Amino acid sequence: MEGISIIDLQRASQILKLLGDKTRLTMMKLLQSHDCCVCEFVEIFKMSQPAISQHLRKLRDIELVKETRKGQWIFYSINEGHEDYPLIQSILEHLPEQDGLVTELEAQGLRISCC
Repeated sequence: MEGISIIDLQRASQILKLLGDKTRLTMMKLLQSHDCCVCEFVEIFKMSQPAISQHLRKLRDIELVKETRKGQWIFYSINEGHEDYPLIQSILEHLPEQDGLVTELEAQGLRISCC
């Protein structure tokens, strides 16, 4: 198993449980190719800001996502430095692209000029 890192079962279980939620899994797939802020996720998922923030908090608590402040906005991205990123990346590779959701936001004029 050269080149493959073994992940603690407890950590793997925690990650898989978090990614078992369709919203969080879709967020991670989106973040694979686009940094997003909370208000963009609100529009994409048609959910309240507190609900989106709760999903992001769960992902941030185990450091799967990281925050970057740009002016008054906080953008989220995948933490590629996470020790278990290879597992996350391999899961995301098997999922369909979600770029259409971002393209739709752009068409509505809601991409990055939000909040």
